[in-house]
Amino acid sequence: MNTLTDRYLAATLRSVPAPRRDEIATELRASIEDMIDDRTGGGTDSTTAEREVLTELGNPDRLAASYADRRLQLLGPTYYLIWLRLLKLLLSFIPALAGTVVAVVAVVEGKGFGAIGPGLVVALHVAVHICFWLTLVFVLIERSQSPVDLPDWTVDQLPDVPTHRDISLVDTIATVTMLVVFIGYLPLQHFQSWVRDTDGDNIPLLDPALWSFWLPALIGVLVLDVVFEIVKYRIGRWSWRLFATKALLNLAFTVPVVWLAFSDQLLNPALGERLDWLAVAENREILAVIIALSAAGTAVWELIDTALKTRRQTT
Repeated sequence: MNTLTDRYLAATLRSVPAPRRDEIATELRASIEDMIDDRTGGGTDSTTAEREVLTELGNPDRLAASYADRRLQLLGPTYYLIWLRLLKLLLSFIPALAGTVVAVVAVVEGKGFGAIGPGLVVALHVAVHICFWLTLVFVLIERSQSPVDLPDWTVDQLPDVPTHRDISLVDTIATVTMLVVFIGYLPLQHFQSWVRDTDGDNIPLLDPALWSFWLPALIGVLVLDVVFEIVKYRIGRWSWRLFATKALLNLAFTVPVVWLAFSDQLLNPALGERLDWLAVAENREILAVIIALSAAGTAVWELIDTALKTRRQTT
């Protein structure tokens, strides 16, 4: 069902405490139906009566605030909901976009993993500036002598009842972004890394010999991982078939990385000529163990987490 009443209930319940949603849903639906019956009993057709009742109840966000005993007074009730909606929208993508751009530029400049810090700092600064300046603008508007003439809320603004999804768009975007950045860095490190020789030339972090097979193969697996994430989001929930596919992709990437690390074929041998501590065999073995355990641990953790989600969503 996707009637105006269903949409109004969905819009109201999304902002009330989860433990009270069933109780409020039953109570509010009964009240709406009683009010509609009163109007239809007076000769009004049901469609018109439904619109009149929901219009009389008003903005579902305001109604939800009253149920949750939540005061809308940070900026005053006139502009609070508009300010909050705009703030959420801007914070949902601008800080992440700014941080990503800064991190990518830093990677191109050869900072390697050191690019993560500046990206996070810029994202945080942008978020703080958005909160401050947007709030200041709305405070000035509210304190001005000529209030802004805002359109009244109508039932036509009600969103459709959301389709239940166990796999969120935010998680999918975050995962795909990280995979794309990692895929891009594999060839980039061959030309721009944070290690230079005495002449200032770039020293790749990974053994250039891997480009004969292993690096293209690993990039191919990561590309399949990106496709998998998109397909998984389109399906909307985990299944044991998706779990098996994810397990195969994890093994296809992790097993070669672990084997290459333990066989001392992963890192560029030229690094030992520039980084003295890597010239020591014992240090290389320790680093290989760290890389292998990190890759294996990440894969095992993802499989356990995925298995739990699949079990929860298929039972």
